[in-house]
Amino acid sequence: MTLSRRTFLSQASLATLLAGVPAWARSAAQQAVAGGSHETHNGIVNFAITPEPPVLVSFANTSGTSVTVSSKVVEGLLEYDRQLRPQPQLATAWEISADGLTYTFTLRPDVRWHDGEPFTAQDVIFSLQAARKYHPRGAATFANLHDIEAPDPLTVRLHLSKPAPYLILALAAGETPILPAHRYTLENALQNPLNSAPIGTGPYRFKEWSRGSHIIYERNPEYWLAGHPKVQTIIFRVMPDSAARLNGFKNQSIDIGAHSPVPLSEIPRLGEFPHLAVSTDGYEDNATITALEFNLDREHLARLPVRQAIAHALNREQIKKIAFYGYADVTVAPISKRSFPNYHLDIADPYPYDVERANALLDEAGYPRRAGGHRFALNLHSNPFNPGFVRTAAYIRSALARIGIQVTLHEQDPGSYIRSVYTNREFDITVSGVSTMFDPTVGLQRIYYSKSFDPAIP
Repeated sequence: MTLSRRTFLSQASLATLLAGVPAWARSAAQQAVAGGSHETHNGIVNFAITPEPPVLVSFANTSGTSVTVSSKVVEGLLEYDRQLRPQPQLATAWEISADGLTYTFTLRPDVRWHDGEPFTAQDVIFSLQAARKYHPRGAATFANLHDIEAPDPLTVRLHLSKPAPYLILALAAGETPILPAHRYTLENALQNPLNSAPIGTGPYRFKEWSRGSHIIYERNPEYWLAGHPKVQTIIFRVMPDSAARLNGFKNQSIDIGAHSPVPLSEIPRLGEFPHLAVSTDGYEDNATITALEFNLDREHLARLPVRQAIAHALNREQIKKIAFYGYADVTVAPISKRSFPNYHLDIADPYPYDVERANALLDEAGYPRRAGGHRFALNLHSNPFNPGFVRTAAYIRSALARIGIQVTLHEQDPGSYIRSVYTNREFDITVSGVSTMFDPTVGLQRIYYSKSFDPAIP
């Protein structure tokens, strides 16, 4: 591990992803796609989300809430069980050649888009091209994809220049959604109005998006899986206030939430409400590492001893307790233990907590303490998507003060954060999340690959 761009603090509470769900709603919501017989209040499930998704189709956006809402309307070739084993969705069968260079998918017959047009192989070809061009991970995922052909309307064949074993794990609805080719063009895909009013093949149809308030999806009566879904309506309610979400779960006006929807400090008290259940399942392909990112365009941070000093000043065990209330795993590597236990070697911390060493490095680098004990100042931005990132930033400010670095915290709404950090680069350091996804080849390469850096696609 190097510190040239990031230092890894801890595996975030997103590994626990607390979904507070009333028992009846949990069953009904889970079966909204898979089917079931549980009744809901007026056939409606209320799903709390935050922040508001920037788009409702995830082919070019990895926002957690965009992925959540997208995959209820659009589908993927495959879906996966808890062991990440492929299962049929829009593809009913698949075969990988012995040399790993040819993937053949048999598509589900008699599937129609929500506008009535038939689903065909051309939709798959277009969607993979769009994902390769626009998805933040697409260049890595489809790097070896040489050609795509459709021998007939219900068969798609991928030809690779060299094997990519992870590719079969990249075809879920949230990662590589299948789009209606007859309603998109590759050149203008990012500007297509369907990105905010999607048309898919999925169990739910888009009805309404009231910005800042809610998104409404209604049951698709012509869904290819007969008799499903059982739930009539899903309402995604945009609820940035954690206290409001918590009260919603308690009074049963909110049925489901994900991405740690309630304050971690409240989890022990949820046992007082028998209608609530907490789950840590379902994120095997997307556990998140909390990371500190450096802007190497800044004079101080361009110097390795400064970054090393900052690393030595941070205590990961304290971050686990303070920022994540213990719902985290400490790691010194950018690969999640939760998703890839065999990848995570038992390595020693290259930068153990050592305030004395941190101070010595800064002295040796030519940054002595001045009046008041200060050396220099830094601006720290925290990604608002996870309150744990914000609490981690507060801890970092306190920790760096001990070695003479003044830190000014910047807490912003999601749009402002993305613009200031990833587009305008108006930051010194930032706390955010890194997902290793379904394979480190895809999840990590984008972080260290210079060609991944494109301010136009934050």
